Amino acid sequence: MSTRSHLQRTAALLAGVAMLVALPTQLAAAKSYSEAAEVVVVEVPVQVIAGGEPVRGLTAANFELYDGRKKVPVTGFEMLDVASAPASGAAVDVPASARRHFMLLFDLTFSDPTSLLRAREAAKNVLRTLHATDLVGVSTYSAATGPQMILGFTPDRAQAAAAIETLGLPKFFNRAADPLRLVITPDVPTIMEPSIQGRGTGAKEERDAELKEALDKMSALSSRSERNVDQMIVRNMTTQFTDLARTMAAVDGRKYVVLLSEGFDSSLVTGSGNSNGNNDLNNQVDSAGSLDVPMGDVGGFGSDETFGDTRTQNSLEKMLTEFRRADCQIQAVDIGGLRALAGEGRLEANGRESLLTMAKDTGGELFENFNDLAAAMGAMLRRTGVTYVLTFQPEGLKPDGEFHKLRVELKNAPGGARVVSRPGYYAPRPFKEQTPLQKALEAADSVMGQEGGSIDAAVLAAPFAAKGNSAYVPIVVEVGGQSLLAGKQESALPVEIYVYAIDEGGAVQGYRTQSLALDVAKSEALLRQSGLKFFGHLDLPPGKYAIRTLVRNSTTGASSLRVNEVVVPAAGEPALLPPFFPEAAGRWLVVRETLAQGEAQPPYPFMLSGAPFIPASRPLLAAGQAANVVLQGYNLGGDLTAKVEVLGADGTVQPGGVLELGKASGSAPRVVTGTFKAPQLRPGEYRLRVTVTDGAGKSATSVGAFAVGV
Repeated sequence: MSTRSHLQRTAALLAGVAMLVALPTQLAAAKSYSEAAEVVVVEVPVQVIAGGEPVRGLTAANFELYDGRKKVPVTGFEMLDVASAPASGAAVDVPASARRHFMLLFDLTFSDPTSLLRAREAAKNVLRTLHATDLVGVSTYSAATGPQMILGFTPDRAQAAAAIETLGLPKFFNRAADPLRLVITPDVPTIMEPSIQGRGTGAKEERDAELKEALDKMSALSSRSERNVDQMIVRNMTTQFTDLARTMAAVDGRKYVVLLSEGFDSSLVTGSGNSNGNNDLNNQVDSAGSLDVPMGDVGGFGSDETFGDTRTQNSLEKMLTEFRRADCQIQAVDIGGLRALAGEGRLEANGRESLLTMAKDTGGELFENFNDLAAAMGAMLRRTGVTYVLTFQPEGLKPDGEFHKLRVELKNAPGGARVVSRPGYYAPRPFKEQTPLQKALEAADSVMGQEGGSIDAAVLAAPFAAKGNSAYVPIVVEVGGQSLLAGKQESALPVEIYVYAIDEGGAVQGYRTQSLALDVAKSEALLRQSGLKFFGHLDLPPGKYAIRTLVRNSTTGASSLRVNEVVVPAAGEPALLPPFFPEAAGRWLVVRETLAQGEAQPPYPFMLSGAPFIPASRPLLAAGQAANVVLQGYNLGGDLTAKVEVLGADGTVQPGGVLELGKASGSAPRVVTGTFKAPQLRPGEYRLRVTVTDGAGKSATSVGAFAVGV
């Protein structure tokens, strides 16, 4: 993994960077944003199933949507079919509400350590069955600590496999400084493939023995003998799972908790016997009625031991209700089973019934042969492979966090088709009232989502050649000050910046995060005039990356995601960096990255004739305006010629645009200045594609962004 920085809190403002000097520029003033009332949009992911298979080819006309009892107009409609999505999902633009999220949850309390060790392989096999667009997280549960998230929802299968291998025990992995928990260790191969490190296969056996010893100690600490103590532990678990469900509700999209457990003794809830044959836990839960009827309302219970504990029943049903409301299914995996228990000489009560209840009452399934888990889950994955996303705007919605019921009905659909959709949605709650974990999950979800947001932001990323096998990739983030200040602000303006480089296989190859605390009284004037400019960097090996940059206001929760495609060429290949448009110093509130302890400060990369210049992440030009431009390339010699194309937001080539080059200098990189004259374009955002060819016929292409103002 590449160089990373800690999430730092910078209390003091950096008014400028001494090395930056002014250069002549004709760029127009930054566009302004005015404060506006927030518009709430609710996205409803829907699956339509007929005969166990997903129904394709439906349109918005096939659906009716009800917010409570009121039919509401569908203002947006989209369909995602993972069968037709590219196999490489790192850069696939998938709506967050249509993504599938799988949380692999290992139960360390109601599971035997030997079963847990066996279950790891089943869980890793599940990773191989997921589609590239799916996101996966890993967490554990123990009575001592409650649910613990090891890894947030990520496309990085290697990170997920490493988290599974360690079962979340801190001794066996290095917690990286990533606040969004998308990275858990700086060196995955040391966990996943010990032989790479020259340690041989015995290292894994030795580590597994240590892991089992740690799990045995944990199991001994949580061993129970008295029934009332067991019931208390189950109530605590269901209460903590209720909180987990509420946290999962903050994540957009389809959500599945894959619970790997042996389950708890169902008689703790239902009792040990019932003359009316109502001893089954599922029957007890079913008798509780609808979504909003607690199990405590069911009468006819006698003693706790015979008929079950009402408090435990109520706590379980409350948990199941929250999972249903969060549109989160529990896919339960029995990692023990009766035959496994008997084979090991263990006579504890089997937890199959409790697992079945949790799965059945949240719309999931129980998988009892975990050795074939990947194959068994294939049917579920196939059923959920087609998602229709219905969008509407609720009227008069109060920001109180209350739950609102939804209903989706089909029109003119194939016979026997049924709808699977979220039962409702929560009204937004003030951002500052969310828990830290909810905020982290929301940010991680946004990083993996679609471009856009309410904050005006632009990002420049350029792969400069460096010593060794990695490129030095500076990240220049411009944040529009007026959009950053929108809404009610406090005296300190907290800004979070998250940058992740994800390769074509979905692996996180580098990241940098930073948190700033801006003094509004001192910086408001400059922020409103232009905004914040952040300089950071990543070190990346050769390859193609999606650089995902999220900027968030930590007071209001307003955010913006920008995605840049960056190709780091192999050594010796011709390469051209994005076109740089120099701008004058003093326009922005400039902040440089805070380095981790022991991390060396890289040299400033943007140099021209020995002097530094400031590049604009998104230069703002007037139609027909000429602007200075700097091109830098590698492994290009002789006289250079350039071809330019202006691309619209939809990728179509716009007529016009001229780039005149001066004389090239230097060799690594080769630098040439020029003048770009923008064509007569309508106001909006555009891309400039430049292809440079040298005297030997070698060529390289790069793309940069610019905007045309009014």
